[in-house]
Amino acid sequence: MSNFMNTDVLQAVRLSRTLDLASGPKCLLRDVSFRLEQGQILAVLGPSGAGKSTLLRMLNRLDEPTDGTILFHGKDYREMDTRHLRRRIGMVMQHAYLFPGTSAENVRYGPAQHGDGLADTQVSELMRHVGMAGYEDRDVANLSGGEAQRVSIARALANQPEVLLLDEPTSALDDASKQDIERLLVSLVRERNTTCVWVTHDVSQAKRVADLVLKLEGGQAAGLGTPQELLDA
Repeated sequence: MSNFMNTDVLQAVRLSRTLDLASGPKCLLRDVSFRLEQGQILAVLGPSGAGKSTLLRMLNRLDEPTDGTILFHGKDYREMDTRHLRRRIGMVMQHAYLFPGTSAENVRYGPAQHGDGLADTQVSELMRHVGMAGYEDRDVANLSGGEAQRVSIARALANQPEVLLLDEPTSALDDASKQDIERLLVSLVRERNTTCVWVTHDVSQAKRVADLVLKLEGGQAAGLGTPQELLDA
């Protein structure tokens, strides 16, 4: 009997997505593959229209692949309950789309969807982790862009995800907030040993944060390797 154990947390297997439009088929992503072990950060780089957001949306089934699939701990993710999958694969968007109400209400939202209530101490601990201690009762309408993004990160972490998907989480922020949020995310991901797919258009950011880099061009993989292999050549 083989002693081999698959340690991959997330694996894309020849992932493709094509739209059937009136003008004809449009390929958004074609034949993209990668594999990530626990705690690895994959930076996905490419110009606008390269397929970065399409890839990210397929990783937690906001969009469906037309070919290929995703394996989560070796299991085809189409065999999993979608709500359960999205709890285990969290997502932080470019803009902090918070629900009206307080920071605490936003943080509690995800667990509440699964029948889990967060105690005040748990909410406070999450807020402290993202540098927002004391902001639990603050109306999100009164938060700055950087503060709102920190709350959106706390909301994602409230579900204790094994994988965190980041869709250009710093690109809408001013320079100071951008650096703060980048450092916060890297610290949280490393501390929790969370597997992460980080979409960015910033080559310097990819060098700073990533263990692996996937370069996309025209919906296809143009390179997969370490930052040193792909970005320092």
